[in-house]
Amino acid sequence: MQFPPGFIWGTATSSCQIEGRGDRIADSIWDTFARKPGAIGDGSTPEVACDSYHRYAEDIALMARLGLKAYRFSISWPRVLPDGIGQADSRGLDYYSRVTDALLKAGIEPWICLFHWDLPQALQDRGGWGNRAIADWFAEYAQLMARRLGDRVTRWVMFNEPQVHAMMGHGLGEHAPGLRGREPMAAATHHQNLAQGRGLAALRSFGSARFKLGTVMSLQPVRPADGLAANQEAAKQWDAAWNRAYLDPLFHGTYPARFTPLVEKLVQPGDLEQIHQKIDFLGVNYYSPMYQRADPTGIVGTNWGALPAAMPTTGMGWAVDPGALTETLADLRDHYGNPQVYITENGAFFKEATGPSGRIDDKQRIGYLRDHIAACHYAIAQGVNLGGYFVWTIMDNWEWAHGYSATFGLTRLDRATLTRTPKASYDWFARVARTNSV
Repeated sequence: MQFPPGFIWGTATSSCQIEGRGDRIADSIWDTFARKPGAIGDGSTPEVACDSYHRYAEDIALMARLGLKAYRFSISWPRVLPDGIGQADSRGLDYYSRVTDALLKAGIEPWICLFHWDLPQALQDRGGWGNRAIADWFAEYAQLMARRLGDRVTRWVMFNEPQVHAMMGHGLGEHAPGLRGREPMAAATHHQNLAQGRGLAALRSFGSARFKLGTVMSLQPVRPADGLAANQEAAKQWDAAWNRAYLDPLFHGTYPARFTPLVEKLVQPGDLEQIHQKIDFLGVNYYSPMYQRADPTGIVGTNWGALPAAMPTTGMGWAVDPGALTETLADLRDHYGNPQVYITENGAFFKEATGPSGRIDDKQRIGYLRDHIAACHYAIAQGVNLGGYFVWTIMDNWEWAHGYSATFGLTRLDRATLTRTPKASYDWFARVARTNSV
């Protein structure tokens, strides 16, 4: 399966998951959350992570050996703005400048994501995403990064998976900042949407015609658990809260009817016009479909349902369904104007064992990646405007509430020495990237 000329092969990470603290003086909400007993599955914190703050050159060399042409990474907001606003920390700005220069020297295009969940704790103390003022704080932060890196960086991503941050961090309490309830979830949803719109407008007015502006969403088809008619409405309700509450305001300037009652008190005149911004691309993170059942006690009247009995799963218990990726892309084609799309995350964790040679022969990961890349190829043949694929991720890292127990990397990370050792999937993906085919 040959991909079109110019198709981009890349990888993605986030600051909180790989950098480690380094000389960062301010906490993020994930630093605070990880200190709470029982918050992280293995009791770890992101204090060290992969120590990419000091080892970024080694990590970029791994990407270059793969033959990748793009790297999506995020800025640690508290690293560059310890208070979230106001005085910048030159050490943080200089770090991202060095990373950018090293990527360009290696022939890898930097795709900068401005927010991948690690909000400065100082802003959380002022209400975080529950405070409407954060939309302006984000726009100011976006302009700071554009002033510092805009002479070299073309691709700008506003947010990574705002629905995960809102639902898991502000609705279900399983992610930082650990809030629970419909009201904090709804506020985080609307204020992230509003901040995204203001960030896009701020960078568009910055004056660089070179900028390509976009955002990244976790999009997943939602299906009724057990195939029951009684769960049909639950699937539609969760789809509205997870997918449409972010897609519809961006592309259509409206909230879906099923979600409107949750945000109508938050929406002020002009908000939807600010959110309804032109974007140059949409990043799609895809891992699996979701199955929902009716549950009046659930955050939006639904809850997780059982997967079909024969459905294969990853080590996370997530359904393996490449066809659902094609379905997601076709939905963007049919209902959102067929925007320029990139798969900005796709990957899997499976239980791994080191063989006698010391190498991890991760055949299950290779199979997962192969089948999902094939789904991308099929989507292109069906007219989807898909321009690239970013694997998650280059190396095992700190996987949020799972700590170090869930390994998604093409490269094994030795926790004691921080040595990076490529797995079999690393060599396999290198062949894909270098031949532009599967």
